[in-house]
Amino acid sequence: MSKGSEQREAPVRFDEAGGVLTVTLERDSALNAVTAPMLRTIERELTDRAANEELRLVVLRGAGRGFCSGADLGGESGSQDPDLAVLEAGNAVVTAILGYPVPVVAVVHGPVAGIGVSLALACDLVLARDDAYFLLAFTRIGLMPDGGATELVAASIGRARAMRMALLAEKLPAGEALEAGLVSHVFSEREFDAGVADLLTALAAGPTRAYRATRQAINAATLPGIADAFAREHAGQGALLSSADFAEGVTAFRERRTARFSGA
Repeated sequence: MSKGSEQREAPVRFDEAGGVLTVTLERDSALNAVTAPMLRTIERELTDRAANEELRLVVLRGAGRGFCSGADLGGESGSQDPDLAVLEAGNAVVTAILGYPVPVVAVVHGPVAGIGVSLALACDLVLARDDAYFLLAFTRIGLMPDGGATELVAASIGRARAMRMALLAEKLPAGEALEAGLVSHVFSEREFDAGVADLLTALAAGPTRAYRATRQAINAATLPGIADAFAREHAGQGALLSSADFAEGVTAFRERRTARFSGA
């Protein structure tokens, strides 16, 4: 697929002003469910702009009703059943964010689900509106968390809470996410825009070299196994994608009914 054709399939907007690059998922009709072309476009643009010495901050956010509802399951985009392409493209974006030369901030509201959780947690700060919630619903369709979530979530909130989110597909509201250590800030709807703007302004004016060294040190200390997590998730998800439970899970999702899993 050519770069031009892929961009036409990738509703992502890039705005750069005052040293701040804002990356906005623009697929509100699908609650910003992401596709492989969308993720590849984000990774390519981040890579292309990384050498820009005037860049001081990257902001990742979603347009419309929420941040990101996860990977596309073949809704309005007309895509086929999910495969490893989304996982691989998501891993590339997470890797780019973790190693980026300037701070990366996620600004989230509404659903933050599936691969959207990984995209948010890869960022250095997560600024959440109080209507945001975090959800790892992979098991509902017979899959496992991916995008590095098995490392990113556990590193943030610990094994027990990560297991609850991953096995039981429990929603974690913004307030509880703050208490658990999953996000850095929560704002009310009334205070959200002003609070986010103040924090972004302060970060953009800060010492980018010191920020870079700090981010590298903290990520190395808290996410030492992220590459191994990608490998385990790739292997596990690859097997699950061919399972009968996954086929039933996706069918049930599309038919809006409870899945009847057989363990096969």
